[in-house]
Amino acid sequence: MCVHMGLSMVKAIKYVQQKANSPVDMRVGIHTGAVLAGILGQRQWQFDVYSKDVELANKMESSGKAGRVHISDKTLAFLNGEFEVEPAFGEKREELLRIAGLKTFFITKVVKPFASPCARKINEIQGENSHQSPNGSTNDVGVGEDDNDDNTLDDEELLAQNSVSNGHQTEVAEDEEEQVKLENFKQRLKDELVTRDGHENLTKDTNIFLRFKNPQLEQSYAVYREPYSSLPLLAALLVQCIDVLYSYLVLPRSTLHFINIAAPLVPIAMLVVISIAESFSGMLPKFFVDVSKRFNDITFVRELAAIIIALTIGLSNVIDMFFFVTFVRTEHIVSESEFNATAGLDGEVDVEIEGVVTAEHLLPASFVEQMREAVPRERYLYPSYLSNFGVLILIAIAVIAQLTHLTKILLLLSIAALHCYFNIFIMQDLYALEDDFAHQPIISMRYCASGLLVVAALALSTLARHMDHEDRVIFKWKTEVAEQKETANDMRQRNEALVYNVLPVHVAEHFMKNTKRSHDDLYSQSYAEVGVLFASMPNFSDFYSEETVNNQGLECLRFLNEVISDFDALLELPQFQDIIKIKTIGSTYMAASGINLQRNLRNDAPITERWSHLAVLVEFALELKHALQGINEQSFNHFVLKMGINHGPITAGVIGARKPHYDIWGNTVNVASRMESTGKAGAIQVTEETCNILQPFGYTFLQRGLVAVKGKGQLMTYYLQGKSQTSAEPVAPAAVELHGQESSALESTTELEASDIKTPLLKIKVQEPSAGCEGIAQEQGMGNGSAGQAGVGESQSLLE
Repeated sequence: MCVHMGLSMVKAIKYVQQKANSPVDMRVGIHTGAVLAGILGQRQWQFDVYSKDVELANKMESSGKAGRVHISDKTLAFLNGEFEVEPAFGEKREELLRIAGLKTFFITKVVKPFASPCARKINEIQGENSHQSPNGSTNDVGVGEDDNDDNTLDDEELLAQNSVSNGHQTEVAEDEEEQVKLENFKQRLKDELVTRDGHENLTKDTNIFLRFKNPQLEQSYAVYREPYSSLPLLAALLVQCIDVLYSYLVLPRSTLHFINIAAPLVPIAMLVVISIAESFSGMLPKFFVDVSKRFNDITFVRELAAIIIALTIGLSNVIDMFFFVTFVRTEHIVSESEFNATAGLDGEVDVEIEGVVTAEHLLPASFVEQMREAVPRERYLYPSYLSNFGVLILIAIAVIAQLTHLTKILLLLSIAALHCYFNIFIMQDLYALEDDFAHQPIISMRYCASGLLVVAALALSTLARHMDHEDRVIFKWKTEVAEQKETANDMRQRNEALVYNVLPVHVAEHFMKNTKRSHDDLYSQSYAEVGVLFASMPNFSDFYSEETVNNQGLECLRFLNEVISDFDALLELPQFQDIIKIKTIGSTYMAASGINLQRNLRNDAPITERWSHLAVLVEFALELKHALQGINEQSFNHFVLKMGINHGPITAGVIGARKPHYDIWGNTVNVASRMESTGKAGAIQVTEETCNILQPFGYTFLQRGLVAVKGKGQLMTYYLQGKSQTSAEPVAPAAVELHGQESSALESTTELEASDIKTPLLKIKVQEPSAGCEGIAQEQGMGNGSAGQAGVGESQSLLE
């Protein structure tokens, strides 16, 4: 597939040549081996591969020929005769290939055509519609006259051919396929919603008492409060007010009875008001609302207040039954003979007055006498009112949201049991009288009232459990939604951070904030005044080893990652905020300055203002040297940086559709790369134009001489020496003296012969200010030391 892709790329570039009438061409080099893949550094992440085999693949490309796919013998061994090849003799053109013992070949013919799944599907449709053989659509495409032609069809070409021959059928098939996909999606969504049963999920997460098995989740549920969850407490206050009202309208009226049922209104009203005050924050004073919030935030206090309210309204009715209604049956309202006559008519009720335990037997005689005098002498005897009112009390307790279903069930059953006890055993004589008023029903009213209480308590207990269950389901869903939302936000932040780490800030904002932008839109921007820096470690290739002791090179990459990470850390410093890391190529670090859309300068601005960012780039280069020196001291290594700086116009943009990468292009970038590759280890090489711009900032330079730069001819270059203590005005040489035995010839080197630089440098006499650069020293010879190891690193061919 890699070879087929290379052939397709060559084919595509020929199409570009024809349509654009451009001489652009392409070399393809392929090698097979082992790699280490990963990301280096902390900024401008890019996935990359590293190994000796990667370097050999790079050399396979650089030693190939335009329009040909150049493969090594190791790659050929895996092709299983699917391609015809011819010797390429790349080992004669590239020393590294010869040292590695590789033989190279050019692809000449495709023996076994390759078709993608899309192409195979189209071929099948064509075969079905035209009743041709499966090979009929592919045999027509053969190898042309050119050596690198192949009979592999790409998807776009097959789609075009198919649309011409059978476009209507393909459109119908595509529509049907889209419809099937839509139906499948709807079905999957429906199945997901149906299977997402909250009740079933809750059963797995709770025990028989509906408590979450996860203690933290149970604690969170206990603390959690729904908005306005305290408002149901108003039901208790309303029930107690109804008690006062119906007691006044229906039951016998007395001051003591009124005090008995009205007294609980005070604590109930206080607890209810303080509980619900936070729900009316816009209507009540802030202090009162804050007190209510603090009151409800304490789970124990909130639940205790609800229990007190429930017990108050429940016991109030029981006490009312005990202290008042039992006195209604005394001779003040019902004479004993009348009661006995009523009891005698009831065949099912055998009442023995002397054996009945009533309030007058338990209380002092004086108090009983006072009670008898306070009771009015009206015949309104309806004890079932109190029992029915107990049902209303149970309803008020069941709707309280602050209590769990277990607490509610306990309160409901307890209060219902008390009322049933009073109905059956304490007020049996009064119910017998009510039965007489009702003309002796089949079932006594005391049993009917008690049964109603029991049924109501059981029904409300079931309702309370169901409500608690639903509340827990909703709480669990909300918790899951909150967790998913937090995960989604975290993922979004990670994605944004990743985008901002892959692309510069201003480019990332263009993609992230421009919601109307199509994913196919390109991003490009031209800049007129930009500084470009290349910095490489020429002796890292000698350090890199893929032996077992280095974990097949992994430890060497760990060290390189530390170096690049330290370089990236410098970009965090405030003084270097306008410098952008472009990328790393092996051990080569590329950065640029002046790529800042917020820079608004006047056209007549002085050089020191327009090119201040270039001076900052030089300071960054010097800091890179200091950082590497510190790493060397800690790791006992002797790595050096070889750097080149240039300035001028560039074009920046994002390339790639699937793995977008920000890069810069232009003559400025090419020259900066050549300044690095033709320089010497430990030095910063610049062009004469860059020297002229940097001199007003106080930097001093050493003239190197003319250097042969690929594609540019002879360029005068300088080595940056440092920065003087006081910023000097630009000065130019008034006279130039040549020293040494070779003074008649200027220094001339080629890009691939940087290690052979021995020509003495020029010495410049400074007499008066001018636009030139200042030469401050003469170098008698550069030797073959560190410069001999400089070479062209593993990144040079990629840069070309």
